[in-house]
Amino acid sequence: MHLGDPPSHYRAVTRSAALFDLDRTLISVDTSRLYTQFRRDRGEATLRDVIQVAWWAMQYTAGVIDAPRVAEQALERFRGRSESWLIEQTEEWFKHYVLPEIQNAGREDVARHRSEGRIVAIATGATIYAAKPVARELGIELVICTELEVDKDGLFTGKVIQPICYREGKLERSRRAAEREGFALEESFFYTDSITDVPLIEAVKEPVIVNPDKRLRKMAKARGWRIESW
Repeated sequence: MHLGDPPSHYRAVTRSAALFDLDRTLISVDTSRLYTQFRRDRGEATLRDVIQVAWWAMQYTAGVIDAPRVAEQALERFRGRSESWLIEQTEEWFKHYVLPEIQNAGREDVARHRSEGRIVAIATGATIYAAKPVARELGIELVICTELEVDKDGLFTGKVIQPICYREGKLERSRRAAEREGFALEESFFYTDSITDVPLIEAVKEPVIVNPDKRLRKMAKARGWRIESW
């Protein structure tokens, strides 16, 4: 699940894949909001933090967010904290806040694609710490995500490993994963709700547009992409 330098050789492309966005696709809401609410309930976040995250989520939905700047702001509180601390915290968060929000239709489609022999992946702008528990719950073997830099002592530096898994960065990371894992994006499915995922949507054979906003719905109808309500 770690995205390092591409190896010198790859497995032959023999399979297709089904890629699923996380927020508002596999999960009915934004995981960033759920995590902020978790911190708020523990007395670790203020109302101002809740409002800030809601504002970022609105910008993300509109496709106007400055992702690198927001990531830098959001990660400042992690600087110097141990990776093991966040893993432990997000495991607790997942059980009580995320698990109830997993979409039943998503569970069913993940299971169907696995039964049909496809590689199944989560492709998300979120981090591995948010996505991995969901992947484990659904039996998903591959996570394509934003990575946080960790130093040799296991502490967060407050930096993101580029590219962020957003817009063209999500497409780039998905292409690298396809090369490593031996599947072709051009023969694959991608499920998403977000207009920001158009670069990856246009790269796959079968886009599935889930609960889209107005702009993506209009584009999907014009392009003939399948639209589903979960």
